[in-house]
Amino acid sequence: MPKSKLKKFRGSRTCGGGTHKNRRGGGSRGGRGNAGGCKHHFVRDMMRGRTMGKHGFTRPNAREIEIVNVGELDSMASDDGRLDLGRKKVLGRGSLSRSITVTAKAFSAAAREKIEEAGGEVVVS
Repeated sequence: MPKSKLKKFRGSRTCGGGTHKNRRGGGSRGGRGNAGGCKHHFVRDMMRGRTMGKHGFTRPNAREIEIVNVGELDSMASDDGRLDLGRKKVLGRGSLSRSITVTAKAFSAAAREKIEEAGGEVVVS
């Protein structure tokens, strides 16, 4: 059985690096950190899933608006027919079976029409 590298180099000053300069810095391993990801370490980084640069665009002031469809309002409303959704937007998928007063941040045209057809009221907060 061959000797392990640890035992082989135990007590050696240069660990097989010749005189004293070889195997000293980051150049002996192709750079430090993620160096060479687009050049000599391209395949290795690609297989590990690393990518260079920025990807996509993020809108700095955009906020995600939660949505609720008209079909869900029946089950959410109280017995007196009032519903306060806060900062949500109401969209027009589904239908209403009773009149409801809905308070929300925004309404689509279809949602506004369906709520008013059922005898309800739309309040924009």
